[in-house]
Amino acid sequence: MSDHHPKPSTSDAELLAAQTPLAASTLTDAERVEQAAAELTNGFKKLAKIGPAVSIFGSARTAPDHPSYAQTRQIARTLGEAGFAIITGGGAGVMEAANRGARDAGVLSVGLNIELPFEQKMNEYIDLPLHFHYFFTRKVMFVRYACAFVVMPGGFGTLDETFEALTLIQTQKVEHFPVVLFGESYWGGLRAWLRETVLEAGNLITDDVRSLIITDDPADVLHEVLDGALLQGFAMDRE
Repeated sequence: MSDHHPKPSTSDAELLAAQTPLAASTLTDAERVEQAAAELTNGFKKLAKIGPAVSIFGSARTAPDHPSYAQTRQIARTLGEAGFAIITGGGAGVMEAANRGARDAGVLSVGLNIELPFEQKMNEYIDLPLHFHYFFTRKVMFVRYACAFVVMPGGFGTLDETFEALTLIQTQKVEHFPVVLFGESYWGGLRAWLRETVLEAGNLITDDVRSLIITDDPADVLHEVLDGALLQGFAMDRE
C-alpha cells in the first residue's frame, strides 16, 4: 500500500488547469471571477489607510539563526522607525523576520497569506492578516500598497515578485518605485548575467539594469526607500 497522499487542490491550481481533460473543479468560472473580485475588494478595503509601506520578500526557508533573518528584522525595524508599515507574504523565514521587525518598531505589520497545496502557516508577528486564493490578487496588494520592494535572498517566489516589479518599472506602470536587493554576494551574479548576457543580446537597455539596486548596507536600503516615497508624494521625515 502506498504512503503517498494526494496533493490537496487549490483555487489557483483548479483555475490554471481548467482546460485539461482530467481537471477537477469546485467552482464555475463565474464563481471564480466573483471570488477574485471579492479578494480584491477586501484587500482594497482593509489596506486603504495603511499609509506608506514597504513590501519585503525573501525565502520562507530562512532559519531564525541565519544571518539573513537578523538582517531582515533590523531592516524592517529601521524602515518602521522611519514611518513605513511592513507588508510580507505572512509566512515563515524572511517574512517572519520582517513582520517581527515591524512589531519591534511598533508599526503596522501586514501578512498576505496565500492558499498553498500544504497550507502555509501565518507567523505570529502579524497585526493585519489577509488571505488569498489567487496569486494575482495578492500580487496587486504587494505593489498597490507599497512604495518600494526590499528583496532578501530567496527562491522562485522571491524572483517572481522581483521581476514582476522590474517589468512594471520598465513598462512605466509604476514610477519612482525602488526595488532594493540586499546581499551583493547573493544577487551580484544576477546583475552580472543581466549585463553580460541579456543586455549584450539587446534584450534590455542600460537603464533597465540600473533599476536593479543591490546593496549590503541597511542604510542604503532606507535611503533608497525614502527617496522613492518622497518622489511618490509621501511626506516622510528624513531625520
